[in-house]
Amino acid sequence: MFHVRKKTHAGVTVDQSVNLLATYDYVVCGAGAAGGVVASRLAQMTDASVLLLEAGGDERVEQVEDARRWMSNIGSERDWQFTAEPSTHLAGRRLPLPMGRVLGGGSSTNGLIWARGHRNDFERWAKASGDSRWSYANVLQAYRCIEDWQGTPDVQRRGRGGPMYITKPSDPVPVARALAQACQAMGIPEVDDLNGAAMEGDGACGIANVNVAPDAKRVSVASAYVRPTQQQRKNLTVLLGAHVHRVVLQEKRARAVQFEWRGQVQTVVVGEEVVLSTGAIQTPKILMLSGIGDRAQLQQHGIDCPVHAPGVGANFQDHILVAGCVWEYVSPEPPRNNAAEFTLFWKSHPSLDRPDLQPVLEECAFGSEVTGPAYGLPADRSVAWTLAPGLVRPESRGHVYLASANPHQAPRVDANFLSAPEDVQALMACIKLCRELGNAPEVAPFRRREWMPGPLGEEVMQQWLRQAAGTYFHQSGTARMGTDDGAVVDGQLRVHGVQGLRVVDASIMPEVTTGNTHAPCVLIGEIAAQAMLASHDRVHASASEGGQHGRG
Repeated sequence: MFHVRKKTHAGVTVDQSVNLLATYDYVVCGAGAAGGVVASRLAQMTDASVLLLEAGGDERVEQVEDARRWMSNIGSERDWQFTAEPSTHLAGRRLPLPMGRVLGGGSSTNGLIWARGHRNDFERWAKASGDSRWSYANVLQAYRCIEDWQGTPDVQRRGRGGPMYITKPSDPVPVARALAQACQAMGIPEVDDLNGAAMEGDGACGIANVNVAPDAKRVSVASAYVRPTQQQRKNLTVLLGAHVHRVVLQEKRARAVQFEWRGQVQTVVVGEEVVLSTGAIQTPKILMLSGIGDRAQLQQHGIDCPVHAPGVGANFQDHILVAGCVWEYVSPEPPRNNAAEFTLFWKSHPSLDRPDLQPVLEECAFGSEVTGPAYGLPADRSVAWTLAPGLVRPESRGHVYLASANPHQAPRVDANFLSAPEDVQALMACIKLCRELGNAPEVAPFRRREWMPGPLGEEVMQQWLRQAAGTYFHQSGTARMGTDDGAVVDGQLRVHGVQGLRVVDASIMPEVTTGNTHAPCVLIGEIAAQAMLASHDRVHASASEGGQHGRG
């Protein structure tokens, strides 16, 4: 019996009693938006023991629970604080890549926008995987089971009674309403629900869905899935402050998980399956440290490679968010709710099969480490507002590489943002759109002046873009789902060439979804859990039948 009570180790506060067994049926590595869901669903099997490992600490702190303070988690102990390699495409800048390091993962630290994705995202996933469980029809049913939607009823698309409380802010900042009116004047429709029919077509604008409870507290996977399951089920063990090193393979089967906890390396044996849910930067790193990756790269670090999988770490994607098109308020207006209440989805070109642009209202002055000082943006969050241009269908692809065989060393992320000319063109169109909206007559009551970037020529505006571009923090794609040689997992998220190992997080996305990735990660966790529960039932039913025949 390991007993820990409010102990701090390596910056992580742990508050739990743990009876750590030598063997578990299932070990889930990472308690984020997908991993927390999988572990909670697996624990519904009363005959299965489940261990959930999380490197971070307790999520029950004000910076997590208060939806308005989500930005304070960036750069804190609840953030892995990854950074991309310097890029010539970004004026030599090295972008931060925040990722949640706390129970709930990104669902405990993100901006709380609930965006399910576009119909064609999932139809393309189904085609890439050759598996209909990812079709829009199936995904829609899964989302309806996930949600407890508080808005206008839509029995075809929205669910009630699920674990995730989803609503719309009832009192958004007034400039949000003005921006919606400006959109309508430009031909962009306003809709009551941005997760309704709009994301089956060309897009729209509106007040974003958010996972915020009536008391203004964040609803995360930790609070909606993991904590209730802990209270109801004794077969789920949650271990905080546990840093996973690798999966132990024997004859190409996952047999154990090695992790560090309280300064000691531990190994637990796995009876059924291991689930990697550590995010699109950590998951490829752990796969490679486990001997699953490109053989030549692993050999450079002295790692044996029983499973040659060159797709591990490839296909890195993230949404681009530009910081940003800023206007000074006529009268100060403090941020409300999640401080990012208004957004829109639209196409940079009418020929596209789904929206590729997602500007978002940031209810403060939002600049990069270059543009903020250059334009003298204020620290006072009530003085200005930003319409930040966003690209959600990027063509650029990057790669995650091992930096060494040391499990404590962060991997090297060659993000390659804005390397594709199409991405630059789309973002230039988005900047133009945002400036037109912000300078529209409908927004005049909330605009003293345009603060940044102002009217710039094409070449100078593109330079500003490369200095201002950041990301939405939606890393994905580095263990993608598919049937080709570059794919890492199949449609049931089983790692090709390995038994008893699945990847369940944003790494599996062949293409990042259209919009924020929290909701799709919860979806990935639910669909993976369905597959695992069905597999468990089949295996045990077969064993039972075999035993009966053997006794007959």
